[in-house]
Amino acid sequence: MTRILCETFDTYAILTLNKPARRNVLGTQTALDLQTHLAALAEDDTCRAVILTGAGKGFCAGSDLRELAALDLDGRVAHEAATAAAVRAISAHPVPVIAAVEGHALGGGFVLATACDLVVTGCLARWSMPEVPKGFFPPWGMAPLLARVGPARAQLIVLGIEELSGEDAVKAGVADQLSWDEKALDSAKGAAKRIALLPESAARKVKGFFGPDMAARAEAMDARASALFAEDCDGPAARETFARFRR
Repeated sequence: MTRILCETFDTYAILTLNKPARRNVLGTQTALDLQTHLAALAEDDTCRAVILTGAGKGFCAGSDLRELAALDLDGRVAHEAATAAAVRAISAHPVPVIAAVEGHALGGGFVLATACDLVVTGCLARWSMPEVPKGFFPPWGMAPLLARVGPARAQLIVLGIEELSGEDAVKAGVADQLSWDEKALDSAKGAAKRIALLPESAARKVKGFFGPDMAARAEAMDARASALFAEDCDGPAARETFARFRR
């Protein structure tokens, strides 16, 4: 199965995480494929915006814990580093990237969406970060979350003690636009078409001005988060989590 579907239209492209049976989890190869597609679209002068969405009934359930559970500590750190690099490529991309979120955005899926320049969410989408209750610090993605909601709210979200609906996510600043359920992709397409109507040079300069700063801060914060994640991997709660996914 193709892990990432790429559809190109006159002025925008749609990248679809394509593991619906596994809730579009992010494995190492999926992350690498995402980075490859983003790099190719960055070279396409006709592409004025990129939409990122998920196949089936949800956006993304985060990192592939089944894959992580089968690895040793170094492998787990490398696995998450590959995903972190792919997500930073969203900030580094020359055109806006729009997330279209339906169903669920969990853990890494949550922060993957927040890394996008515009986030459209269905009303009943489920947003949560379950990493800390599972025993480990989220290994990447803190910079865009902080940029969106600030440190006080980000801390509560990362603790995993609250679950947000689509409406809650917009109110918190996690997402930007609310859509009817099953209409998030349509809303994202409308946004991509509006972006395409802007003067190209000026629109690209907006992303060029803000994106590199976000990517640089994200790289430094991802390194810190990765070290904390590595420390937690040997803790009893994390070991129990990984043991469940090895069964």
